[in-house]
This record gives sequence, structure tokens and C-alpha cells, in this order.
Amino acid sequence: MRVNTNLFWILCGFMLLADAVYIVWSLIWYEGQIEWVGALAIGLAAILSAFLAFYLGRVHKAQGAELPEDRLDSNIDDGDPEMGFYSPWSWWPIILAGGGALMVLGLAVGFWISFIAVALLLVAIVGWVFEYYRGYFAR
Repeated sequence: MRVNTNLFWILCGFMLLADAVYIVWSLIWYEGQIEWVGALAIGLAAILSAFLAFYLGRVHKAQGAELPEDRLDSNIDDGDPEMGFYSPWSWWPIILAGGGALMVLGLAVGFWISFIAVALLLVAIVGWVFEYYRGYFAR
């Protein structure tokens, strides 16, 4: 990640240099007037790359060390975290997807269908969250 940070800082410097050259070129070409669209676009690209470099630098500092995918000597298993527990037999995600599809249909066709979809979505979310608090799998 450190390499990406340095590359974005280099890109920022390049964009600033390109912006200066573009402004000088437009002053010569357009007889003393700056072509603002290109100058602002290149300047904003420099600012964007500076934002990305700053963000990646902060993330690299916060994670404490190099991630396994950033090291050349790491194995695939080094970067395989525990993703959590998901019910392999649960029907609630299918009902939730159906409620989402019904919500989009209601927004596209008739707004009254969205009211039915909201009720279905709420039931599906509550059912999915609390499925391990009832019945055979209660804890």
C-alpha cells in the first residue's frame, strides 16, 4: 500500500506540472486568455490524486503493517479472514430480495406497491435478524 501512496503523490505532482504547462500554453495559444475548462479539470485531477494519496497513507499507517496481499512472500491462506456466520438454510434473504424487487417495481410502476414492499421488507429483516432466537435453533 505504501507503493500506491507514493504513486499517487507522484501523479499529483505530475498533474500540477501538467496544469502549469497547460495554463502557459493556453496563454500563448489563446492570446492572453486562460482556457478555464482544461485548467480546472487538470487541477482537480491533481487534487483528487492528492486526496487518494492522503487517504491511502492514513490507511497504511492505521493498519500497522503490510497486509498479506502486499507482501511477495505471503501465501493465499495468510489473507483469508473469518467472514462471519451465515445460515446456509435460511429463506429470509430470498424474501428480502423479493421485497427489494417489489420496492423497485413500486417506484417504477405504481407508488402504492411500495407500501406493500416496505411491510414485506420489515418482516424479512426482523425475521432474518431473529431467526436464531426462536424454534429449534434458539440459543
